[in-house]
This record gives sequence, C-alpha cells and structure tokens, in this order.
Amino acid sequence: MGLLARSSPLVRGVAAYAVIWPVSSLCQQLIAGAERVDCAQAARFALYGSCFVAPSLQAWLSFAQRAWPGRSWRATLTKVLLEQVTYTPFAIASFYCGMTLLEGQGWDAAVSEVRAKFLPTYKVGALVWPAVQVFNYSAVPERNRVPFVSVCSLLWACFLAHMKQAEARRLARPPVVSPP
Repeated sequence: MGLLARSSPLVRGVAAYAVIWPVSSLCQQLIAGAERVDCAQAARFALYGSCFVAPSLQAWLSFAQRAWPGRSWRATLTKVLLEQVTYTPFAIASFYCGMTLLEGQGWDAAVSEVRAKFLPTYKVGALVWPAVQVFNYSAVPERNRVPFVSVCSLLWACFLAHMKQAEARRLARPPVVSPP
C-alpha cells in the first residue's frame, strides 16, 4: 500500500479526502455549537469526499493537464477559467444532490437543495478557488495536485457543511412572533 499511495495521486487523494472531509464536518458542527456531534454526517462526508470528490477531481485534473499541458500562465489561466465554468458547477450540484440522497431524502429534496444553495455556494467558490487553482496549476507537481486541493478543501468543506445545514438550522428555530 505504501508504494501505491506514493505513486498514485488518486490513492493519496482518496485517503486525504477520507480524513479531511469528515474532520471538516466535525469542525463545522463544533463551530455551529452543536450539542451532540453528528457522526453520521461526518461519515457521509467521508464517503462522499473519498468515493466521489477525489476520483472526479483526479479525472478533471488529469484531463486539464492533458488538454492544456504545462505551467505557463496561458495554460494555467485556461485551466482555472474552464474549471470555474465546468467542473465547479458540476461539483457543487453533485455535492448537494449526493449528500441529500445519502441522508435518505428523495430526488425531489435533492433537486430542491441544489436549486436553493447552488448560486450562493458558487459565488463564494468563485472568490476562493481560482486563486487556489492558479497556485495549484502553476506551482504544484501534477502528482500532488489532488492531495494539495484536499488540504485546501478543509475550510471549503466546513463551508459546504455550513451551507448544507443552513436550512435545517432555519427550520429548527422557533418562529418569531411579533406582539399584537
């Protein structure tokens, strides 16, 4: 396993996401003041991060490197721009849809969640990820790009956990009743 992990960016990415994403979920829960830690949510984050995010990110990064090889500014900016209009929307929609389905909610709930949370999440991501990916594509060796992004995604996954729980927190609050 040691040699495979050293030689395979996918194996390193899967291992990193299997740890970093559930840790992000737990951190978000603690920051939000959860009275009890939701281990099932952390497990869903581990499953989703390791089995979906790491492989899809590895596929995108490999494709981008083959299509626009090198670390020139032109190649880097092309990859970053195309990632923002192709992979990023796919990843955000997949996150909300996939996590909602993993929670045991139906397809209608998943679609509703994507509709409600996609644009706010995309806007925040558009402020964060281009800078991260410029560095990634220009300075990080290709074999280390998925693990690098997984480390950067610690805070991003905390944000996603916050966004995922936003509606549940809103619904859990008692309604504000104004005096007559």
